[in-house]
Amino acid sequence: MARWLVPVLAMQVQLHPDPAGLPGGHVLQQLTNGIGAWALVLSLIGLVVGAALWALGAHSQNYQQSFTGRRAVLVSGFAALLIGAAPALINFFFQTGQKIR
Repeated sequence: MARWLVPVLAMQVQLHPDPAGLPGGHVLQQLTNGIGAWALVLSLIGLVVGAALWALGAHSQNYQQSFTGRRAVLVSGFAALLIGAAPALINFFFQTGQKIR
């Protein structure tokens, strides 16, 4: 093994996320918040359209339309759940990763 490679392999690295650590961290946080808001609005639109399709399909006895509407409602609801839980999920996995030694 090369002598210069031994010190590189023995180095300890650390990670301490800090949004203020780089220029534009505040802008990046605002952009993330804005994207989250748009994603929630799109989830709401998908849920409303899906519920309308589901109702129309059920009343007209159109199984395919009813199934598509039901799927849209479930997917939109799950998307909103993931959007809301995203920060907690990311923090959970990051903190779990920090415990690995």
